[in-house]
Amino acid sequence: MTKMIQTGKDIIKVSTEWLGRELSLEVNHVGFRASGSVVVRYGDTVVLGMVNSGDVNPALDYFPLSVDYEEKFYASGKISSSRFNKREGKPSDEAVLVGRLIDRPIRPLFPKGYRNECQVVTTVLANDPAYRPDAVAMIAASTALLLAGVPFDGPVAGLRVGLDKDGKFKAFMSRDELETGKLDLFVAVKDQKVMMVEAGAKEASEETLIDAMKWVVENAQPALDLQRELIAKVQPAQQEYELTLPDEEIIAKVDEYMTDKLTDDLHIPYPERNPKVDVIKSEALEHFAADYTDEEWAEVETDYTEAIDMAVKKNVRQGIITEGVRPDGRKLDEIRPITCEVDVLPRVHGSALFTRGLTQALNIVTLAPLSDSQLVDTMEVTDGERRYMHHYNAPGYTVGEVKRMGAPGRREIGHGYLAERALLPMLPSKEDFPYAIRSVTEIMSQNGSTSMAATCSSCMALMTAGVPLRRPVSGVAMGLMIDGDRHYVLTDLADQEDFAGDMDFKCTGTSEGVTALQMDMKVHGIDVDILSEALQRAKTARAEILAKMLAVIPESRKELSPYAPKIEKLQIKTDKIGTVIGKGGETITKITSETGVQIDITEDGLVTFATNDAAAMQHAVDWVKSLVEEPEVGKIYRGTVVGLKDFGAFINIMPGVDGMLHVSKIVDHRIKSPADVLKMGQKVNVKLTMIDDKGRLSLTMLGVDQDKLA
Repeated sequence: MTKMIQTGKDIIKVSTEWLGRELSLEVNHVGFRASGSVVVRYGDTVVLGMVNSGDVNPALDYFPLSVDYEEKFYASGKISSSRFNKREGKPSDEAVLVGRLIDRPIRPLFPKGYRNECQVVTTVLANDPAYRPDAVAMIAASTALLLAGVPFDGPVAGLRVGLDKDGKFKAFMSRDELETGKLDLFVAVKDQKVMMVEAGAKEASEETLIDAMKWVVENAQPALDLQRELIAKVQPAQQEYELTLPDEEIIAKVDEYMTDKLTDDLHIPYPERNPKVDVIKSEALEHFAADYTDEEWAEVETDYTEAIDMAVKKNVRQGIITEGVRPDGRKLDEIRPITCEVDVLPRVHGSALFTRGLTQALNIVTLAPLSDSQLVDTMEVTDGERRYMHHYNAPGYTVGEVKRMGAPGRREIGHGYLAERALLPMLPSKEDFPYAIRSVTEIMSQNGSTSMAATCSSCMALMTAGVPLRRPVSGVAMGLMIDGDRHYVLTDLADQEDFAGDMDFKCTGTSEGVTALQMDMKVHGIDVDILSEALQRAKTARAEILAKMLAVIPESRKELSPYAPKIEKLQIKTDKIGTVIGKGGETITKITSETGVQIDITEDGLVTFATNDAAAMQHAVDWVKSLVEEPEVGKIYRGTVVGLKDFGAFINIMPGVDGMLHVSKIVDHRIKSPADVLKMGQKVNVKLTMIDDKGRLSLTMLGVDQDKLA
């Protein structure tokens, strides 16, 4: 592979061909004051990566890393469609999700105990609409961190991959290709290992997912090599820092004390285990505090707290690795007790409660006309709509904390999106089920894997609401612990195992395949072969969970809730849309005001009627049908005389459609003028006998029953 290095005055640029386009990294051109800055260009997409690293904030007992992905409408040549605010506002859900996508493989690559403030900002300056810029933004973030000289064990790179028409893996596919295809998978790579996976799929097999991961690992290498080449060229100064870790003597003292406290007696279910562990922690702090004065204890209390938490994590790992026993006494492949309930709330359109151990999710489904779909206006999407929306809420009381109520954070948005992605491929089309669907998961209690509880409760609630799913979906969280050359896969991950483990892996799917996937690594990468085993274990667990769900509600209900709006649909020709709407919307406004029926029309001519009044529904449907009906030869119409001439009469047989009734076709004997028999405004029954090549209609009254003449 040929690479080019161009060095100008203080500007360094490296580039390489990557999957059919040029990928370039450029430094010292913009962003002079940042700790690290880079401009990444791939094709016509340009992303600015900026990193600023600060000092340690003594008030914080965690690593204050923030990763932001900034969409700019100008990058796609757009101005926001909002009437009131043309400046970019709060990040869209899509921007939040891309920020999380970049954050998740980066965060584990900092050393434990690193507490310097660090901010990563990726800004899309120019966007090629042919593909999403998330992979380019990940490279920008990784490169900027390396340039900042912070202790980041990179580089990392990512690729979004799908399946083309021939079933071959392809990166940088268009949004339409990904949405209509079978697979949309993003993988972040470090060296030859996987750091993060996120996928949506239409019942893809486990083998397909593993092959896709291997493909990405192989094809991401040029992006990693180019980052290393740039760093070798720039040779950034390395940051001096100190790790904030408990004193080794304190760790040893705590480990010795906790050994006698963390015994096999704690291998009990979580409802009893968690309070006992909390008591042991409190007693340990009291025990060690007795050796210090108040002033001395204030200096070391944080060290002891961290050392105690570390001892609990070590105990969890040791039990799994040496004894094959989990904190709550379960076997490695054992799922916590599950309870499924449906119809737990009155009046709502669908509801279900899913309880697994101490994790509990209540889901409520609301059905509405398609006009209630969410409008989407982002840098990448113009005039888009979300017909299915899954929203996830988890207030502080779900973990027993006092926490201010507020707008959903990045975690809530991410968990809701994962559950939404899990069900989306199984929803009926809007033509078959013309409803907007909102699914809201209210987490009642948390103890690990709430997003999978949200998926399961949502599936059951959709079925109770009468949404005809193609197949039901279940989900499970898997864990992993690595000890040297050995690894241990855990089914149905709980919180203590999550904190002490090396991977958090969530998988959803049907009996036929995977619909969504999310993997986060806490170590510096995992071999794909290990992930293959986790996927197969997840398949078995999903089936077991699904059986519990189907025992309560085996299939989607045939009838909707009596409180849900009833919807009828009518497909009309697109050239008739204007007729139904009328000048300035006067026709459709008249129909809705007189019938009380909500009517929506899509660009492809799908008309939907929404109401709970059956008579009003029929009236509105018949009204619209009369507006769009095409004249049919041989059919008898009840028309109105709208014109009289010597040679015949003009009869209006439907809105905007007149036909000619010749004088010889009015009665079976000779008359001098149509006015001898007919008068203006008179109602007559006529038969359509012919439509000529110019669209003119010929009518007759001969042989047509006129008993109902007005």
